[in-house]
Amino acid sequence: MAKKIRNPFRELEASLREVPPGMKKKVMNDIAAAKLIMDMASLFSFNVGSALRKLFKTLGNN
Repeated sequence: MAKKIRNPFRELEASLREVPPGMKKKVMNDIAAAKLIMDMASLFSFNVGSALRKLFKTLGNN
């Protein structure tokens, strides 16, 4: 008879429990705030360089 293989992923799944609603809401709000900050940082850092390059390229053609 074949030896039964232990699956650690099934053990992880068995240990999952529901998160309290208050904690779940706090975590989701924190994630939303972090995403907003990352989007704002992206808007003001990466795109500024591209906009300035396009501006100077356009001014140089006149």
